Amino acid sequence: MVTRIARGLTSAIVMAFLVCCYGAAVAATPFETTARNAILVEFETGKVLYEKGADDRIPPASMSKLMTIYLVFEQLKNGSLKLSDTLPVSVDVWRKWHKSEGSLMFVREGERVTIQDLLQGIIVQSGNDACDVIAEGLAGSEENFAEWLNQKAKALGLTGSHFMNAHGWPDPNDYMTVRDIARLSERIIKDFPEYYGYFAEKTYTYAGIRQNNRNPLLYTMEGADGLKTGHTEEAGYGVAVSAVRDGRRLVAVIAGTESIRERAREAERILAHGFRNFKTYTVFKKDQVIDNAPVWLGAKGSAPLISPLDVRVTLERSARRDMKVTLSYDSPLAAPVTVNQPVAIARIEAPGMEAVEVPVVAGASIDALSGFSKIGAAIKYLIWGAENGS
Repeated sequence: MVTRIARGLTSAIVMAFLVCCYGAAVAATPFETTARNAILVEFETGKVLYEKGADDRIPPASMSKLMTIYLVFEQLKNGSLKLSDTLPVSVDVWRKWHKSEGSLMFVREGERVTIQDLLQGIIVQSGNDACDVIAEGLAGSEENFAEWLNQKAKALGLTGSHFMNAHGWPDPNDYMTVRDIARLSERIIKDFPEYYGYFAEKTYTYAGIRQNNRNPLLYTMEGADGLKTGHTEEAGYGVAVSAVRDGRRLVAVIAGTESIRERAREAERILAHGFRNFKTYTVFKKDQVIDNAPVWLGAKGSAPLISPLDVRVTLERSARRDMKVTLSYDSPLAAPVTVNQPVAIARIEAPGMEAVEVPVVAGASIDALSGFSKIGAAIKYLIWGAENGS
């Protein structure tokens, strides 16, 4: 329904939609988690649906391996690496890890391992040894690789992260925030769809040793397809997870749970909360005619106003009736009008959210009248108004 509420120099219409909240979080049904830190993000809009201590610096444990994975994916995409390339396992890496209590891929001293095997060893098996093979092979040393990680984190806008190694082994200067882990997870999904499928692999066998993916939601939740767990005594149990349902993707990160069982339960709870209580709707489709604006002294009396892009909104289902969209523009538009010329602003408002403004453009070019036609149109406008004064 469209209702015109003002006319003259500035014209505005209010459109009532059963939606609210353009890419912004609104007050959700009360939700709490036992995790010390948590964040839930709508992938399409990138907006936060729930957060708890999202900017606290935490030991990320193996979730920091996502940064190592990102760098390898980037090297593959730009052609610097191939999946079939191999890297050597140094005696230092083997001695460091072969008797460790940490998670391992079980690489052997002196062998060469393909990039594909190393990726699966990191993603599925969470191999600390595989991470150090990558670090030495690509950067010469763990220290050089950590500096590379920090440079890339800065470029990605991960402002709450600092890396001392490739795997997340405890170090007081190695930290991330769950907000940064969520951002990094989103970038992996967006930037490397051709490699993202590795995260959904439930098992991987290397050196005759078959290991299961530690991500609990791969086995229990419909649509779950990534990403990475983490655990140390200091960090507790954490996980970065993503799932798709009905074409809609959510990304969640939790940290600081006290057991494997609690981690699985809270990860599934937060994603279920997002799928159950929020939904994404289309307000405008690209090139959809929103209104027809009067044109002053134009070859045609009006010009269609269209959305230059799809406008999608995420909202709490119970709040969708409270949204208001206002379209404002100078009326009448002065001819000539050029197609795709910005001429209006659509303002989207709802309780509990900051108003958002999106551009609206002319959907057609309207030439200006000239000579006696312009005089006649001006007289008509003075007598009849804009709608009859083209």
